[in-house]
Amino acid sequence: MEAAVIVTYRCNCRCHMCNTWKFPTEQKQEFQPGLLEKLPRLSFCNITGGEPFLREDIEDIIAMVSKKAKRVVISTNGYFTEKIVALAVHHPRIGFRISIEGLPAVNDELRGMTDGFDHGLRTILGLLRLGRRDVGFGITVSDRNFRDMLELYHLAKFMNVEFATALVHNSFYFHKYDNIIADPEAIAAHFHELIGEQLRSRRIKDWYRAYFNHGLVNLLHGRPRLLPCRAGSDGFFLDPAGEIWPCNGMEEKFWLQSMGNLQEKTFAEIWMSEQAKSVRDKVAHCQKNCWMIGTASPAIKRNPGRPTAWVIKNKFLRSLAKK
Repeated sequence: MEAAVIVTYRCNCRCHMCNTWKFPTEQKQEFQPGLLEKLPRLSFCNITGGEPFLREDIEDIIAMVSKKAKRVVISTNGYFTEKIVALAVHHPRIGFRISIEGLPAVNDELRGMTDGFDHGLRTILGLLRLGRRDVGFGITVSDRNFRDMLELYHLAKFMNVEFATALVHNSFYFHKYDNIIADPEAIAAHFHELIGEQLRSRRIKDWYRAYFNHGLVNLLHGRPRLLPCRAGSDGFFLDPAGEIWPCNGMEEKFWLQSMGNLQEKTFAEIWMSEQAKSVRDKVAHCQKNCWMIGTASPAIKRNPGRPTAWVIKNKFLRSLAKK
């Protein structure tokens, strides 16, 4: 089972594609690290926000989650370099993903932050100097930054760090309902270039990232997602108030329902409850048609045959085209 733990809705960014910063949690509203003792055993846990490093007790949170999860990755804007690197020193097994939305001018405009790119890059370099290998950065692709996507991919490749992608979208989590993609064909063309680069890579992980990006192109064309969604079964989101949600992509115009609050019940009581069953039924009939890494990755792991067949077919076709 996988999980995302949202430790705060406070954020020092003012992102164009996310309004979470307009609805910050108060510190007294945020769960105490001890609540995480209730979590089940996890194969993977993503610590996210808001900006996780605004929590003064982030080290306690990481220490607690590390006992529960086989792999832990923190998503951050990378602004608090010294604090991030210090945590990496104390927790050498933790992974880090820095949000970088484009080259310097585009990144800083979209994130509403002066020198945000510089801080993010400085953080990545600090982690690499420590010898940390589970390091990377990711871009949320929109009409305003898709032209920087390939340059960021090559930057990640030259630095030997991971590169992640997402499409701009709306959700209750972001308090955002007016994100749109005006030119899906132009964005799809850039994704096709990225997919080609990833299929030419010698790293097997890149081939399956190409499949994930193929899913984003599929979404841009308005087609159904490539693999069934099992949000609320293969994983869950825990918010700062202790509420357990199946995913972070829900919108009220489709549906919005939590599975229960971890402050009030044990995880097993929530997971096996009638309320959780009701949520899973809604997931099975969800019309949102998301394709985000939090639900796509478990689906790919659960159904490896279809992604593998796609990888083999497309690598073969590209090899024929090259010849």
